[in-house]
Amino acid sequence: MNRLLVFALALAGCVALAAGCGGGATDDGKKVLRVGNRSEVQDLDPHLCTGVAEQRALASIFQGLADLDLATMKPIPGAAASWTISEDGLVYTFALQPNGKWSNGDPVVAGDFLYAYKRMLTPALGSEYAYMLHCLKNAKAYNEGTLTDFGQVGVKVVDDATLELTLEAPTPYFLSMQIHYSWFPVPQKAIEAFGEMTTRGSEWTRPGNHVGNGPFKLKDWRPDEVLAVERNPNYWNAGSVKLDEVQFYPISNEQTEERMFRNGELDLTYTVPMFKIESYRKEHPELLQIHPYLGSYFYRFNLTRKPFDDVRVRQAFSLALNREEIAANVCKAGEQPAHFFTPPNTAGYTSQHQVETNIEKAKALLAEAGYPNGQGLPPVEILYNSSETDKIFAETVQNMWQGSLGATITLRNQDYKIYLDSMTGLNYDIARSMWIGDVVDPVNFLECFLTGGGNNRTGFASPEFDAAIRAAYAEPDVAKREAHLQSAEKILLENAVIAPVFFYTQKFLQDPKVKNVVPNLLGQYAWQDIDIVEPAA
Repeated sequence: MNRLLVFALALAGCVALAAGCGGGATDDGKKVLRVGNRSEVQDLDPHLCTGVAEQRALASIFQGLADLDLATMKPIPGAAASWTISEDGLVYTFALQPNGKWSNGDPVVAGDFLYAYKRMLTPALGSEYAYMLHCLKNAKAYNEGTLTDFGQVGVKVVDDATLELTLEAPTPYFLSMQIHYSWFPVPQKAIEAFGEMTTRGSEWTRPGNHVGNGPFKLKDWRPDEVLAVERNPNYWNAGSVKLDEVQFYPISNEQTEERMFRNGELDLTYTVPMFKIESYRKEHPELLQIHPYLGSYFYRFNLTRKPFDDVRVRQAFSLALNREEIAANVCKAGEQPAHFFTPPNTAGYTSQHQVETNIEKAKALLAEAGYPNGQGLPPVEILYNSSETDKIFAETVQNMWQGSLGATITLRNQDYKIYLDSMTGLNYDIARSMWIGDVVDPVNFLECFLTGGGNNRTGFASPEFDAAIRAAYAEPDVAKREAHLQSAEKILLENAVIAPVFFYTQKFLQDPKVKNVVPNLLGQYAWQDIDIVEPAA
């Protein structure tokens, strides 16, 4: 046999073996989990983040009052050991973990949560997710600056071990919200050692300065390289934590991530390249994970820029999308075409209002807007974050819009942080977007488009839409609440604020030695439960 061929076969064998035996345990016997995390995190300050990559990392170093049993999606104790709820569903009284500590050894007390919620709602901080706390009594007024006395907000420190929260209206999913980073406590002493309460981007989030209350603590953070967390000995339930370290790698290129997994450099990926899914199904099904995921992929329009300040143009672009073709021929993991925004059967809710694919109607609307066959239509740019998959989707819709509408479409990709800044600053025409549920409730999707909301990023402002969402917040009757949500989604779709494309599935690669990863609709990870169990020799 040719020596080069022998060498090539041997090398291939080594690479194949690496995926099965590399990593997991270091030379000193520590259990180290290496995770693909798609993009560099915006920050490690939970009040200044908005993304999925951030949720994954922050959930390892912080913990809210309640956690979730990911198998049942039912609330379980977190930073609070227990709680009681008043008969009217408005007052939650939390008893904190008696041995709850920050990673620096200081006790976690009720005042830490009051400080965190006050900071989150203070207008000067400008947190994009502040609206998540608007269910607290008077929180919206304080966040908008019409109320300046935080003592009137529904947050009361009974004593160091007891926190009382009062809501505006009964909120059935309130405990489930506590897994979201907008509700995480933050350490006043650490924050104010490097600035004021509302200082953004300060040094308190850096290694050596960072303080959290989660099962792990920050060990290392080298932007665009790795974010490493290590077991936190001061965590209230430290004895149950199985891993010694978790390393999050910001790998935006799906092919690079998949190659690192094959080479034994990653134990868990963020996603799987679309064109590799079928080969894993056939050759390595034990490595491939595909599960339901509460998420929508869509394009948002900038309503403050021509030509998308005209609803007819937005409607035309939405009508010209062939969602069935995208779901069937571009997606590869069972994604379903999206003719509305909120994923179907979200806590029993499915939108009664849909957008269709109708090229002739799209052309007629474009002509009515003054652009017959696309003539006179200014060039349009699609913004997307640096990702090979998102590039493929952008090229697909680019071809559809150019072919059907006669539009001139260009593409612009940006690194994740810059891309988010561009959307927030309305520096785009059309932007690739996604929303993954923070809780399993339809209002969590629709409230994104409240006027002035931090996750709106379209310039859309509708008093009727806002009123429908506010009514849904306050309505205890299930049927009446759904009617308000249906009304809100109808307004959103009729105004073509967005063009829904498909509903997600969660797809990733997992080394068989990684245990206790529990599939769930929110794509959450209980890092404290995950383990690495090497196969027997």
